[in-house]
Parts: sequence; structure tokens; C-alpha cells
Amino acid sequence: MRSALMVWGGWDGHEPKQCVDIFAPWLESQGFAVKVSDTLDAYLDKEAMKALSLIVPVWTMGKITREQRGGLLEAVKSGVGIAGWHGGMGDSFREEVDYQFMVGGQWVAHPGGIVDYEVKITDHQDPITRGLADFRMRSEQYYMHTDPSNQVLATTTFTGEHGGAFWIKGTVMPAVWKRRFGEGRVFYTSLGHVAADFSVSEAKTIVQRGMLWAAR
Repeated sequence: MRSALMVWGGWDGHEPKQCVDIFAPWLESQGFAVKVSDTLDAYLDKEAMKALSLIVPVWTMGKITREQRGGLLEAVKSGVGIAGWHGGMGDSFREEVDYQFMVGGQWVAHPGGIVDYEVKITDHQDPITRGLADFRMRSEQYYMHTDPSNQVLATTTFTGEHGGAFWIKGTVMPAVWKRRFGEGRVFYTSLGHVAADFSVSEAKTIVQRGMLWAAR
């Protein structure tokens, strides 16, 4: 049986526990043995970490120790998959560039806060996005610093109408991507500010498929 570890915490505004409660039962329905933890110390047991199939971090901002970070990054480099969304993976541990190197991006702004925006599917052949049409969200539209080596599956375009950030009008920003980190598969989407965002079926499906793709 494949095993998954979901670690939640950090800033409560992203509803980390509520989001875990959406996806943990689904992973179990897919045949995973799921362990849920609310402490980063879950990353300290390096042997247990390397035996996992999938890690799902749901931890916004906060601090991570060198030992905790080492357990996480070494597991992924060894071949454990990692998959996450929004600030739970893309705005964690802001001072940790090694972590950001693994994720392939880092949040820097969401002009206007909660806004209406479109997500455009750019890869219709990939198993994560195959069969999905472009769709709309009302949520935080993440402006991110991203790694050019990411394989981008979906994007969003900024209008420049929100938050006074007129100079970013027309900027096309990756919203879903996958990549490798050592032997591990990495999946990330900037969608999913709060649990209710996953009532948008496309957003939920992308995360579900991304977790399955990342898991070894």
C-alpha cells in the first residue's frame, strides 16, 4: 500500500486543516495509507520519510529548522513525491531558498486580494489537465517568482486592474506546474486559498490528479 504524509499548520487564514479534511479521505479512497500531522517534526524521521510515496505540505509561512528541512528535501530528492497548493506549499518558510528551489516558485503578491480571474489550461495532453477547459475563480490570484525549468500546465493573466498594480497588465503567470527535484516528482498549483475554493470542480480535480502524478 502506498503511504502519504499530510503536514498542516502555519497561518490559519488558509484553512489548512479544512483543506486536509477534503483531500485526506480522497487519498484513502485511492488506496493510500494517510498520516496527518500538525507538527513539522514529522519531517525529522528520515528513514520514515524516505519510505513514503507522497508528501502533501499544507503550511503557510512559519519557520522550519535545518533538521526538519533536511528530512523533507532529502526525502523528495530520494524519490518521494510532493504535491501542494496555494500558500500551503508556495508561501512556506519565506527565508528558505533551498525549499523554494524544490517547489519551483514563491508567492510575492496577490494584487487586490479576492478577485475574479481566469485559469487557462495550456497543456491539454498532460494527465493532470487533460480534458479540462479554461475556468474562472474568485479568489487570490497569485503573482509568483517562478523557476523557468517548471513544466507549466495552466496559467493566469493579470489585468492590472486590481490593487493599483497597473504595471503588471498582461503578465502571464504560471498557475499549475510540475517539475523534478532529484528523483522526486513535484506538483504545485497556486489555486486553493481556502477550502471553499475546491468547490470549483476543476481546481479540486487538478489537485487530485497532481497528487496522483507526484506519488511514486
